Amino acid sequence: MDHSSDDARPLKRAKLASAQADGSVDDHTSGLGTNQTNLGSTLKMPVNLPGDGASKELEVGIITFIDDARDKFQAILKKRYTDFLVNEILPDGQVVHLQSMNAREAAKQASNDDGVRANDQAGQVQVQESIPHSAHENDTTAEALGNDKGPSSDAALERKGDAQRSEVSDNDRAKLVEYFSEETVQQLTSLYDLILRDPEKKARDLPAVRTPFTTDRSIRTQIHQDIRRIFDSKIESSTDKDGVLVLRAATPSNRNRGWPKPAGKARPGVLSWMDRGGEYLHFTLYKENKDTLEAISFITKQLKTTNRTFQFAGTKDRRAVTVQRVSAYRIEAHRLAGLNRVLRYAAVGDFTYQKKGLELGDLSGNEFVVTLRDCAIDGTAKLTASEKLSSARSYLSQSLQKLREKGFLNYYGLQRFGTFSTRTDVVGVKILQGDFQGACDAILQFSPIALDAAKDPESSALVGQDDKNRAEGINIWRTTGKVPEALEKIPRKFSAETALIRHLGRQRQDFLGALLSIQRNLRLMYVHAYQSLVWNLAVGERWTLYGHAVVEGDLVLVNEHKEKEAGQEVVESVDADGEIVVQPSADDRAYDPDDIYERARALTAEEAASGQYSIFDVVLPLPGFDVIYPPNATGQWYQTFMASEAGGRLDPHNMRRKQRDFSLSGGYRKILARIGADYDFQVHEYTNDDMQFVATDMDKLKGKRGGEEAKEKLQPASSEETAEASADRDGDGDGTAVSEPASELEQKKLAAVLKFQLGASQYATMALRELSRGGIQAYKPEFMGGR
Repeated sequence: MDHSSDDARPLKRAKLASAQADGSVDDHTSGLGTNQTNLGSTLKMPVNLPGDGASKELEVGIITFIDDARDKFQAILKKRYTDFLVNEILPDGQVVHLQSMNAREAAKQASNDDGVRANDQAGQVQVQESIPHSAHENDTTAEALGNDKGPSSDAALERKGDAQRSEVSDNDRAKLVEYFSEETVQQLTSLYDLILRDPEKKARDLPAVRTPFTTDRSIRTQIHQDIRRIFDSKIESSTDKDGVLVLRAATPSNRNRGWPKPAGKARPGVLSWMDRGGEYLHFTLYKENKDTLEAISFITKQLKTTNRTFQFAGTKDRRAVTVQRVSAYRIEAHRLAGLNRVLRYAAVGDFTYQKKGLELGDLSGNEFVVTLRDCAIDGTAKLTASEKLSSARSYLSQSLQKLREKGFLNYYGLQRFGTFSTRTDVVGVKILQGDFQGACDAILQFSPIALDAAKDPESSALVGQDDKNRAEGINIWRTTGKVPEALEKIPRKFSAETALIRHLGRQRQDFLGALLSIQRNLRLMYVHAYQSLVWNLAVGERWTLYGHAVVEGDLVLVNEHKEKEAGQEVVESVDADGEIVVQPSADDRAYDPDDIYERARALTAEEAASGQYSIFDVVLPLPGFDVIYPPNATGQWYQTFMASEAGGRLDPHNMRRKQRDFSLSGGYRKILARIGADYDFQVHEYTNDDMQFVATDMDKLKGKRGGEEAKEKLQPASSEETAEASADRDGDGDGTAVSEPASELEQKKLAAVLKFQLGASQYATMALRELSRGGIQAYKPEFMGGR
């Protein structure tokens, strides 16, 4: 799983990124460096059919190698999704592993930290330590959840007394800024101060605040609840006939009702959130072959809350086994642990209560354990088995050392650009051009292969059931306009498509509103993908021009070199994908009050020649209005490419948009990345393709070892979808186990297991690309071919 989150930047502040995918496109054999005419197709709408990963890399600017003078190392990546293990690394350097799946440890923490006895309910819940069969909902959810109340009820009951607050907390203010403009938030806090100064003043004598309101019902409900909670029910919210949100003071008789409860009397026998350790429940999320957002969305629905309840440091790959920390606001550990009964190919555990939630970028990187199968080095076909084994070990030892010492070009991997027929950067450029209808149409593209397979049960095309259902649902919407029928077909995990169809079903021509109805992290992905495409092409151009040399005009981060220059102290921040991003000025609509700035500056000729700066210090900007561009040939390339048809005819210095989320301030990313100093590898001989060489955290938790005993599936498949997932783990596309012909069982193959660490926003696939000189190819399950 190729996670991502990035490096630092120059001029202003920085953020990080992460993601992964499989896509394909028409082959391009010519280079994309300085020849912009070859890039025209990158901003069209290529149809993703099963194809060569190298051609897909060419389309998104992944072209150059640092060391191009070695033989290729051929291997297959992710033939089973258990071949790609990713464990998040916390800021303190600790690698996250799933160790326990019950809620007792959280109760013990509360008891030990506060010197009080944890309540019996949270302390005694036992959870079966096994991972359920599949990743999707079933009818046992209600039974698993029992009669537990939702998080909003918990918040009401657990909220501490009716203390008069003179100001809104920083966390609550940040939440309000997510919903409203800075001006509206100031008006609201001013109204609240007036109410507190004169609690008996009549509501009609106090000003009302009016602001535009979203049409998304789930978000509207959450906003109403947050207004009530943040302002202690002293401010009431309602929507007028024009859809405008009206916020006014509650009547004096109602101001002390609602959320505030007398301290200690909310629910007898239950610890307050502060007694437990804090309002945020931190837990470990283990998942197999799932997107982070897919897993969180399922948990959200089971708990009957919203995605805003959960926070995480960065998204993780789908086709992998990943482990990461997540935080949940005012969710009890026993409720979350209870979901282990219904979670499929996922699990939660290691619960602790904390005073603060996780933020994007609250990680230092990821540890990867990667199994490469069918390994071979070009030119070694005639060697004996023992010679091939020795050659592979020598090759990997030298290559890993070079990845540490010389690094690799820090490209954004294919995962950044999506899996379907239209790449995410294509959607992003349409959004930045203001073509919101075109962006919606691009998101709702589907492969005719998938639709044909959905219509014809006898079709020989191996297409996943989810892909068939997606294509069929979108086609229903396009041809009939029937929203309920379309949404019934489209799997829940395709949240962007679902949001668009639901919104356009109500307001057929409101394409901007439809885009804004998509979950924020997801809609940001589109414009960030365009930035990533430009950056990939730029780093290839810069490497072609100057290579390892540090030259006049190269950019470095001011904050990284305080010993060499005076610079202001800053704190890093990251975007939804973990990418360090420069933040806008305080007077800009996209301003976030929590943002701190990171600055970059250009090196003089004397500084470049001084030897004080290495190529590992050099950064390139992601396009935005608040970054500087290199004052050399590389900087001129940005202007030329982005102004071209292939670049979207955009101005790199004018990336402000009326919509906050589409107004790009920019960011910086290191040209080179390198693996951590602590790396290792093993080379194995094998004959059984089903052999698993490394135990997952779940295997370890269940007392398994790596190797033969670990090859069992977690649970037997109980549906077509589950069969696909099980087959995917075993590397077969038709949902059945594969038996090798007897003649092949005697032929030994080589598998390499690599263990290494990367920083935030650095892609393992790009490290492996450099290691093998492009010889490692990601396995593409045949049942994914319809994308």
